[in-house]
Amino acid sequence: MIPELVRTWVAGWAVSRGTPPPAERPWGLYLEVGYPGQVGRHVLFDVRESSVRAAADSVTVPHTWLKAPMEPEDVGHWLPDGWVVDKDEAGYLMAVDLQTTDPVAPEGYSVSVETRDGVVYVGVRDTAGEVVAKGQMAVLGRAAVVDRVGTDEAHRRRGLGAFVMRTLTDHAVAQGAVLGVLGATPDGRALYEVLGWKVHAPLAACIYRP
Repeated sequence: MIPELVRTWVAGWAVSRGTPPPAERPWGLYLEVGYPGQVGRHVLFDVRESSVRAAADSVTVPHTWLKAPMEPEDVGHWLPDGWVVDKDEAGYLMAVDLQTTDPVAPEGYSVSVETRDGVVYVGVRDTAGEVVAKGQMAVLGRAAVVDRVGTDEAHRRRGLGAFVMRTLTDHAVAQGAVLGVLGATPDGRALYEVLGWKVHAPLAACIYRP
């Protein structure tokens, strides 16, 4: 199941971020990211030593990332020189069976929903009209990949993150999706678990910094 979830997550992430479609590699998938601190990203399907070493050995460009569905502390001893395990970028691969909930915006806030290039964007505004919480999602047939969910510091603990997630979920179900997938940060994991999402694998993050 993990390889299928990884494949779905990577495909949806590419659509959400507007990057080229992922390319097949013997160990998993490769994404051209194009950020200054992340030029590309290898994402592994499994946790075999041979896969980690093959992916890492293929890299020659600094600031290329490698993500693997395993604990960060377990991957480091398989990496060649020049690689570092960035525990701050570690996360979790999570999924859930999607169900509608007809959410209502918390008092004092309004919501906007728009779709551009196959991505659904949800924004929550305060009384001044400023966007204070947001999230986005790519729907890939029967699966939806949630991305970039966040709430401004001054507006946290008011249910806005949960409202964004529920709003995205309702739109995903309306488009025929039955499975939700995301890559969570440690902070985001708690919110998603409250909403019924389950951790299927940790996500170790490694960066080539020779």
